[in-house]
Amino acid sequence: MRAILELIRIIAILSILGSLMGTSVKLIYAGFGINVDHTGGAWLAGLSILTLLFVLYRNKLQFSGFYKGAGKEKLPKKVSHSLIFCSIAMLILAPFFH
Repeated sequence: MRAILELIRIIAILSILGSLMGTSVKLIYAGFGINVDHTGGAWLAGLSILTLLFVLYRNKLQFSGFYKGAGKEKLPKKVSHSLIFCSIAMLILAPFFH
């Protein structure tokens, strides 16, 4: 039962935080006069947001959830930093994809 509750929690986190981050990214792009939806870079921005949420979940949020089983550990620092760097790079490159 705890695993199902944790799965529902993950879906809620992805939905709520993903929507907030996606809206924030669109507003930032709009501030620069860039419409990512028409350039085709929206999928790249979405992938970068999912990657950031994955790092956030694995390093922080998984330890406060319903699931109490084994196998819960943080990502190594090098992996976390690499994923965050790649996500930021994807956000910067998203407007240039056609």
